[in-house]
Amino acid sequence: MVRVGGILKIAALVFAFLLAVSLAFQLLEINLDFNLNSVISIKPLKYKCGMSKLCPAGHWAFKMASGAASVVGPRICLDDKLLMSGVKNNVGRGINIALINGKTGDLINTAFFDMWGGDVAPFIKLVKEIEDGTIVMMASFDDAATKLNDEARKLIADLGSSIVSTLGFRDNWIFVGGKGIKTKSPFEQHIKNSAGTNKFEGWPEVLEMEGCVPQRQD
Repeated sequence: MVRVGGILKIAALVFAFLLAVSLAFQLLEINLDFNLNSVISIKPLKYKCGMSKLCPAGHWAFKMASGAASVVGPRICLDDKLLMSGVKNNVGRGINIALINGKTGDLINTAFFDMWGGDVAPFIKLVKEIEDGTIVMMASFDDAATKLNDEARKLIADLGSSIVSTLGFRDNWIFVGGKGIKTKSPFEQHIKNSAGTNKFEGWPEVLEMEGCVPQRQD
C-alpha cells in the first residue's frame, strides 16, 4: 500500500507539473497575441490624405466628405494637401468646388456657390471657363440643388457626373470629374434627402469617398 501511495503521489506531481506547463504556454500565447494586436491597433498604416491604401504611380490620392446638415462644412484633400474645409474658412452653403491642374496637381481655384438663396449664373460662368485637363472636385453643403437649372446640370454632367440630373433639395453629393473627360467618372456618391432615412433632422448622413485620380499624361 505504501508503494502504491508513493506512485500516486508521483503521478499527481507529474500531472500538476504538466498542467502548469500547459497553462504557462497558453498564457504566453495569449500575451503574445495581445501584444501583437496592440501594436497593430496602435500603428495602423495611413497614406496620403489619411487614405487606407497606397495609390499607384501616376495617380494622386484624394479623400473628401460632404457637409453635415447645415453645421459642418465639406472637406476636400488631394495629394496630402487640404484644399477646402471649415478650418480653412473657404467652404459655404451650396456647391463647393476645387479646380486642380491635371498635369501638376497644383490648386487652381476654390469657390462655393449658394444654391438656395444665391444665383446660379456665377457658377455657370466658372464651369464654362474651366480649361481642358482640369480635375474638378465638388461637394455639397446644406442644399446644392435648388437653384441648379438644366444648363448647370448639363455642364456638370459633361464633367463626368452620372447623378447630377437627379440631385434634389438637401441631397448629399460628392463628385470628382474633369474637363474634357470622355467617359462617366467612377468617383461619385449620392444620398437622397428622405425623412425616413435621414440621419439628421432634415438632412441625410455625411458622405465620404477616397480614391486615386490619374494624372494627365498628354
